[in-house]
Amino acid sequence: MVYDVARIRSQFPSLGSGWAHFDGPGGTQTPSAVGDAVASVLTAPLSNRGAIGESEQRAEAAVHGFRLAMADLLDAHPRGIVHGRSATQLVMDFSRHLSRDWRAGDEVVVTRLDHDANVRPWVHAAERAGATVRWAEFDPATAELTADAVKAVLSDRTRVVAVTAASNLLGTMPDLPAISAAAHAAGALVFVDGVHYTAHELPSMERLGADFFVCSPYKFLGPHCGVLAARPELLESVTPDKLLPSTNVVPERFEFGTLPYEMLAGVTAAVDVLAGLDPDAAGAAESRRARLTASYAALHEHESALRARLEAGLAEVPGITVWSRASRRTPTTLATFAGRAASGVTTALAGAKVLAPSGNFYAIEASRHLGLGDAGGLRMGLAPYTDAADVERLLEGLVAATR
Repeated sequence: MVYDVARIRSQFPSLGSGWAHFDGPGGTQTPSAVGDAVASVLTAPLSNRGAIGESEQRAEAAVHGFRLAMADLLDAHPRGIVHGRSATQLVMDFSRHLSRDWRAGDEVVVTRLDHDANVRPWVHAAERAGATVRWAEFDPATAELTADAVKAVLSDRTRVVAVTAASNLLGTMPDLPAISAAAHAAGALVFVDGVHYTAHELPSMERLGADFFVCSPYKFLGPHCGVLAARPELLESVTPDKLLPSTNVVPERFEFGTLPYEMLAGVTAAVDVLAGLDPDAAGAAESRRARLTASYAALHEHESALRARLEAGLAEVPGITVWSRASRRTPTTLATFAGRAASGVTTALAGAKVLAPSGNFYAIEASRHLGLGDAGGLRMGLAPYTDAADVERLLEGLVAATR
């Protein structure tokens, strides 16, 4: 297992700015390969999809490559991969699709841990249908969302359980297989927000028990768009509103209008970059999924070591409260500071070219449940290009900012 962070950093032109980026949970920096893929599709012959000429074939290849790449990343079927403008847009769309036949007395489960993109669409859908919203609570003291907390609000009337695979605010990774098993036993579908999770853990829809899984490629080195994955036969059972002449074939029936072929090529390139994080495995493995498995293992080891150093250093910062306490969590840490607004610490860090934003990051229910109101805290997230020097700069900046 090899993780050469210097080699990886050399693929990111933006790191030449001298900034240490801890804003990865909001969107990572982009490697040259992704930018090159986007530019190549845009500037080469390009038309709408077809088979007649090079320009049509190029568009077709971009779509096909995107579906194969995301299927490999998510352990899904290529016919179950849906492109969207963003993960938020996809949840909004599918909350409308899935709630078309909801009635009064039906229920939907949401959690206090989730980004609002996997909360508010379901709340709105329930309101329109006259259905009931049930809330699964996490423990503020531990930042844990347990399967028992979800089971407590399930019933035979539950239609959907909307739950995060990893909190974008706290890093908490709930026990998704247990939650999914309980939801399925109650007859409910499981809609998983995998946006933060996919940047740090290699997803497997079957292992997680997800019926629907959404993610955002720009959180894992790709361009700004969203992806939803589901079993093709499940998508076949969902009927969206659509234009009369547009195809009814899955997954295209959910992709409204002409696809952004350049973005799809960028996503494919990002998945290939992820698959090459461990070059030794990349050379030996026969499949992209196998290369992804090895590379994510190397990434996990790298990020775990940096997280351990960061957390040890944070323990030495005076007046700091660390809210990321779950036993299983991503390398993302939320902190507040006695007597000083987190936003002020963010500003002080920026003076040293260290970027660690503050806020609730749209996880507003979680922030309020922690007692942090809408202000939230300062979030520090690691990414594949983070190195030990970045972490030391962050810790030095925090000590200076809290004196």
